[in-house]
Amino acid sequence: MENTPVRVPAGGVMLDGDLGNPAGARGVVVFAHGSGSSRFSRRNRHVASILQARGLATLLVDLLTVEEEAVDLRTAEVRFDIDLLARRVVGIVDWLGGETVTAGLGIGIFGASTGAAAALVAAAERPEAVKAVVSRGGRPDLAGGALPQVKAPTLLIVGGADTLVIDLNQQAFEDLRCERQIVIVPRATHLFEEPGALDQVADLAGHWFEAHMAPGERRMARAS
Repeated sequence: MENTPVRVPAGGVMLDGDLGNPAGARGVVVFAHGSGSSRFSRRNRHVASILQARGLATLLVDLLTVEEEAVDLRTAEVRFDIDLLARRVVGIVDWLGGETVTAGLGIGIFGASTGAAAALVAAAERPEAVKAVVSRGGRPDLAGGALPQVKAPTLLIVGGADTLVIDLNQQAFEDLRCERQIVIVPRATHLFEEPGALDQVADLAGHWFEAHMAPGERRMARAS
């Protein structure tokens, strides 16, 4: 399906995004991209298309402005500003709640790399709006003190060959107090570029979002 370009006010700036909204959508998933990525990420667009086919709306959005991206390309410093990224994600969540086409839909966040930390901080700050979080090769450990405050069921997906990130995800898993699960995709590297690896990520994410994003649903948090 075609995505609709949108402009999202968040954290005092306007962010560019692409909203895919299938008929009868049962929820909307925000993509919080990671280091050096954007809404044009081939991997995130692939996952988004699969989620749309499952009846979930998706919002692929740039968390940085064009000017910030230019600075980040030179210094790589903005992508690790978790507070800034989280404020942007919170703004996006608030915007979705006020838009006619998405108001009333449960919101999920799909975070990659540092975007996973921003997703978890935003989930901690908007516990009633954010129904589920999925991290792909993420750095949830960078969410720090926000981790025990997260209420949204959280799925951590890590590549089996991404050993350092596995350790960091296991540390974050111990700090989470919500319903949570960690899945290791065998032989997959950090970007899940191996044949079938990204499809496996999309399938895991789709099942997780479908299980936790029914409109108006609020499940009791439990550890798994």
